[in-house]
Amino acid sequence: MFGFVEFLPLLLKGTIITIELTVFSLAISLVIGLFVAFARISDNKLLNKAAGFYISIIRGTPLLVQLMYVYFVLPEIGIKLTPFMAALIGLSIYEGAYLAEIFRAGIHSVGKGQLEAAYSIGMNYSTAMRRIILPQAIKNVLPPMGNSAILLLKNSSLAAVIAVNELMHTGEMLASSTFRNLEIFTLVAIIYWLLHFPMAKFVDSLERKMSYDSGSRH
Repeated sequence: MFGFVEFLPLLLKGTIITIELTVFSLAISLVIGLFVAFARISDNKLLNKAAGFYISIIRGTPLLVQLMYVYFVLPEIGIKLTPFMAALIGLSIYEGAYLAEIFRAGIHSVGKGQLEAAYSIGMNYSTAMRRIILPQAIKNVLPPMGNSAILLLKNSSLAAVIAVNELMHTGEMLASSTFRNLEIFTLVAIIYWLLHFPMAKFVDSLERKMSYDSGSRH
């Protein structure tokens, strides 16, 4: 028990960085995902192809490779980044690709008839999207967005490979200096679970609510 108390302050500092990394990268990736989703459904072939290529590259390569690329390759072309900034960029770009497909599916889940009805009352495309389609689409994709956020939290542990002092890296450093692997990595696992648990419960409640709402309409 003493070991847990001894290591907890340092691990909590790492936990704060993990939370910051997750929250900031999620916020950025939501913006990326929304813009890429609109590009994917655009009639502009150039935008459509570019968005599809981005999604294919990001989803087709490991996040670990992407983080290493951002951290080690970009400085060679004059873009110098701190480990935290490199992790933030890598995680945001990675998560953005997955959120783009989630948003695209959500937009397609809203019937085309609603867009046509919006046109019939004088709305243009952007107004119809903002007032009618997007509110419904976002409601439809809240559970998969929540699951994606949970995966992002766990994926943030990969930032340890580029020396971001988040929870996993802090645990590794403590374990290598003290050789008390059992205590340290057990505590790391518990902290990750405690971070994940409320998010998972929230997503479960959203899924139940949406299932109930769907059933009540039939």
